[in-house]
Amino acid sequence: MADLAPASDKAEKVTGSARVYAQLRDEILRLELAPGSPIDENSLSERFDLSRSPVREALVRLSSEGFVNILPNRSTIVAPIDFRDVPKYLDALDLLQRATTRLAAQFRTNAELRTIEKLQSEFEKGFNKSLKTRDPIYNIDANFNFHMAIAEAGKNAYFQMFYKRLLDEGRRMLHFHFEFQALSEHMSFEEVAVHHVQMIEAIRAKDLEYADAVAHEHAMQFKGRFLEYYDQSVTAKMKFAPTASTIRQTAVGGTAPDPRRAVRRR
Repeated sequence: MADLAPASDKAEKVTGSARVYAQLRDEILRLELAPGSPIDENSLSERFDLSRSPVREALVRLSSEGFVNILPNRSTIVAPIDFRDVPKYLDALDLLQRATTRLAAQFRTNAELRTIEKLQSEFEKGFNKSLKTRDPIYNIDANFNFHMAIAEAGKNAYFQMFYKRLLDEGRRMLHFHFEFQALSEHMSFEEVAVHHVQMIEAIRAKDLEYADAVAHEHAMQFKGRFLEYYDQSVTAKMKFAPTASTIRQTAVGGTAPDPRRAVRRR
């Protein structure tokens, strides 16, 4: 049956839905919309001067990506951050990060290597801009682009899809991670980016074992810093149920080799 909806209505649904999606996603990632907070469709319709249909489409898309939860009564909330799931998240991140980095070392082209190197330079700019502005979003976006370029160089669409989902879900946790880093008296870009540099070395050399080991250490660095942040008083004030010690007892660290042993001195 032909779609008889006016062209203007279709355009509103496409452009309006995309606009609502992009704005809400940005606000969720920046924690401007707090985890668990309600989202009212009528208020969004008024805010964006749209009908409810494109707003609903945007919320369905956000739900499919794990940013919001649409409840049985059709109300919508920002997806909570359930720290009881952190151990499972870290395990999955570790395994997929190792797989994608290893595959990149095996299958990357010279052009893809240059892209990864360029995005590492962009990561440094984003990191410094985040420090200057105290807004983690620049660092988080640049980090996402770097790791996704590695995943794309590995040429496995399934790994790319699931890894992207993990990186997206982890962006809000990266806000806590960055805030903890920014409070560190000894933090430097070199300390934060050392594993990125080593990943590039491994991918350039097509050294699969080195790539695997460094990717594992990078995931464990994130885990360690996040758990350190979790121990701070600010998290206690937020009343997250499980303790850091509980997470440590539950989380699986993985069995990848120590990169210091895997590295052939270059």
